[in-house]
Amino acid sequence: MSPSTAEFLAAPDLPMKIAAASQALQREGKLRERFRDEIEPHEKGEFINGEKIMHSPARESHNHVSSLIVGLLGTYVRANHAGILRYEKALCGFSRNDYEPDIAWFGPEKAASLAPETTIYPIPDFIIEILSPATEKRDRGVKLEDYAAHGVTEYWIVDADKRTIEQYLIAEGAEVYHLAEKLGHGDIKPFSFPSLAIPLAALFEDTANLSFLRSIL
Repeated sequence: MSPSTAEFLAAPDLPMKIAAASQALQREGKLRERFRDEIEPHEKGEFINGEKIMHSPARESHNHVSSLIVGLLGTYVRANHAGILRYEKALCGFSRNDYEPDIAWFGPEKAASLAPETTIYPIPDFIIEILSPATEKRDRGVKLEDYAAHGVTEYWIVDADKRTIEQYLIAEGAEVYHLAEKLGHGDIKPFSFPSLAIPLAALFEDTANLSFLRSIL
């Protein structure tokens, strides 16, 4: 039991707090249903802690790095029949919030549960978020906490401008991430794909990306 949970359970007015929280979550749930009903296919939006958040168009640096990562990891996943990779438009339903990660990987078990009509995806096994000025606080805050709490095994925070990747993992028995690596050069080894060791340049540069793709095909 975490210290915060123990403190919460020790509160003498716990029943009143639970009742108030339950009422608030019921109201929030109705807003979440409306969000899911109203969001259009061409929009990128998320529902976080009762708030509907719509995203503006991404910068070229973001789009460039995203395309390189998707092309590389997507090719590896398809070639090895290792689940599915989705990006931008996969709305993932967590217990309270709905997120559209920049890149999300679903292992074979979760991939097998998806149908052609799926619109709300399960919780991914591996998520990558590419920083932008508008999203950095959430990427390092509520998403870092929520992804870990819901068992997203691996989480990368990518800085396209500084060309760095932070790799977060969950230690066995833990409920929070630890920073496994922060890399600006060398190779990164995805925990989700143990046979891969990716030169960092392949995730930021076209030529290096193509060279590495040829090596894994």
